[in-house]
Amino acid sequence: MKRRSLVIALASAAALFATWTPAAADYPERPITMIVPFAAGGPTDIVARIAGEYMAKSLGQAVVVENVAGAGGTTGITRASQAKPDGYVIMMGHMGTHGAAPALYPALKYDPTKDFAPIGLVAGTPILIVTRKDFPAQNLKDFVDYVKANQNKVNEAHAGVGSVSFTTCTLLQSQMGTKTARVAYRGTGPVLNDLVAGQVDFACDQIVNLVSQIQAGSIKALAIATATRSDVLKDVPTTKEAGLPEFQVSAWNAIFAPKGTPAAVVAKLNAALVAALDDENTRRRLLELGSVIPDKAGRTPEALQALVESEVARWTPVLKAAGAVAN
Repeated sequence: MKRRSLVIALASAAALFATWTPAAADYPERPITMIVPFAAGGPTDIVARIAGEYMAKSLGQAVVVENVAGAGGTTGITRASQAKPDGYVIMMGHMGTHGAAPALYPALKYDPTKDFAPIGLVAGTPILIVTRKDFPAQNLKDFVDYVKANQNKVNEAHAGVGSVSFTTCTLLQSQMGTKTARVAYRGTGPVLNDLVAGQVDFACDQIVNLVSQIQAGSIKALAIATATRSDVLKDVPTTKEAGLPEFQVSAWNAIFAPKGTPAAVVAKLNAALVAALDDENTRRRLLELGSVIPDKAGRTPEALQALVESEVARWTPVLKAAGAVAN
């Protein structure tokens, strides 16, 4: 019996040692790469650089952003998911890559709910419904009525199938019961250019992209799809106030690591993120963009896992019903 107990004890010690490695204990010992699956200068890239800058201070190593764009963000996320799970390659995912992607990409090479080690939610980026400045409707109720009555004349602009603008306006049109023409662009920049020029009628997009144009009066904001108004756009009513309370959506950004990343590494990365979100300068920069910073409970890996699962469940039926498939 003593021999058997000794064998069991040694086996347990070996198992414990296998999970505790010098690499995890000393992590990080070199710079960390954060893959951003979109082009530099976009909202996800901006949020990643703001968060990564402070995380680098906490971790004592540089956090180097690498932009790997393509296929609605799934190219970069696929690559990051296949990296060695040692904490030296992490990624900034968002509502599209970890919520809408399974419905839009039938051959998707990852499962958002199973193939990642969630680190934490960085920020929510609320969605606004915007129109060209001379669009006939002056408020959301009039907009819904006008679009319903003029579906064959009105068009919606989006940044390509799989983009946040496409996905969120798919939900909007589903809830309005409309099917207007949908004009695809190669990115949000061209969408806004044509919206400002009056070449297209309306769009849905993240607040991060829209604040300056709205404040300048170049486009018209009808509503923000959150429960409360934004501090940077206080005059824009919520969808609940404006008469479409069911349209509540945010294009959140969050950090993930490849599946199998040691728990100790995940804990260090999460602690660095939490410290960043508590830093006054980091918070100010995110809030100036119109971002919503998660509370303490919303910053944990467990909370992020639950968010991903709920988002996949939310977007899959909406996008499949619309017949939306990315090429």
